[in-house]
Amino acid sequence: MEHILVLTQEEPVRVDPGRLQELYTRLGEAGAEDVVCRAMEEIAVRLSHTERLYRQDRLCDMRKSARSLVAIADQVGMRALSRVAEDVTRCVDARDPVALAATLARLLRVGERSLTAIWDLQDASL
Repeated sequence: MEHILVLTQEEPVRVDPGRLQELYTRLGEAGAEDVVCRAMEEIAVRLSHTERLYRQDRLCDMRKSARSLVAIADQVGMRALSRVAEDVTRCVDARDPVALAATLARLLRVGERSLTAIWDLQDASL
């Protein structure tokens, strides 16, 4: 019992550069940067809100919040975040509390890493 194994949970996340390029082509640099910045802010708010609703056991509202993350993440090319948010909605629909807890934790990890990835991508373009 003296050995404790610590598992680190890291998942690679990438931002779809094609989706971002499409935004920049369609909206121009200023317009695309505005959309990306607003999306990043909204994703951060929604992640926090989704977790809060889970802790308050407001699963119907939590599902709506996670569902909105799908559309926002898709808009800026965060495919992994979008997929995990969809998984959260499926867990709510299946009424599986164990899977929901695990998937929500994954959503928060992937969300944080996705925001960092897109922030780093924007910094690299400066």
